[in-house]
Amino acid sequence: MTIPSSLALGLSMLALAVTPGPGVFVTTSRALSSGMQSALVVIAGIVTGDVIYLLLAVFGLTMIASVLGELFIAVRIIGGLYLAWLGIRLWLKEPAASFSVAPTETPLSTDYVSGLVITLSNPKVILFYGGFLPTFMDLSALSALDVLAVLAIVAGVLSSVMVCYALSATRVRGLITTQRTARRLDRVAGSAMIATGAMVLAPR
Repeated sequence: MTIPSSLALGLSMLALAVTPGPGVFVTTSRALSSGMQSALVVIAGIVTGDVIYLLLAVFGLTMIASVLGELFIAVRIIGGLYLAWLGIRLWLKEPAASFSVAPTETPLSTDYVSGLVITLSNPKVILFYGGFLPTFMDLSALSALDVLAVLAIVAGVLSSVMVCYALSATRVRGLITTQRTARRLDRVAGSAMIATGAMVLAPR
C-alpha cells in the first residue's frame, strides 16, 4: 500500500464521514440527549459497521453481501423502526431537574446497536466499500500489514470526525439550565432520531 493510496483513502473517508447522514444525526442526537458517553458508544457501533464492510471488500466477500440482500433489507427496516422508537421516547421523556447531570437512560448496548445498524443499513457506506474503494485500490493485493493500515485509517478518520460532531453537540447540551429548554432540546434530538429512522426506511 503506497503513500498516495493511503492519502486517497484518508481523504475519501473524510469526505464520507463529514457529509451529514444517518450516522451524524444519530451521533449528535445521542450527544444532545444523553451526553458524550452515549455518543462515543454510538460511534463505536458506527466504526464497527464500517470495519465489517471493509473486511468484506478486502477478502472478496461482496458476493456474499449481495446474496444476503434480503437480510440487509430486514436490518434496514428493523433499524429504521428502532431509531424512530428511540426518537419517540425522547419526545415523551421528562427532563431531569438538573439537565447537565442527567443520567443516561438508554443502555449503552442500545447505543452501540444503534450505531452498528445505522451503518449496516446505509447504502452510501455499502456503495463506498463495494464500488468506489476498489476503483483506486487493489484490495486483493493488500498484505496483512496493509489491511491493518487501511483499518487504522478508516477507524481513525471516521471516529475523529464523529467525535467532533459529538463534542459540538455536547457543548450545546452543557448550556442547558432549565427544564423547559431541556424538554425542547430532547424534542429536537427526538425529531432528528425519528427523521433518521425515516431516512433508513425510505425505499432505495
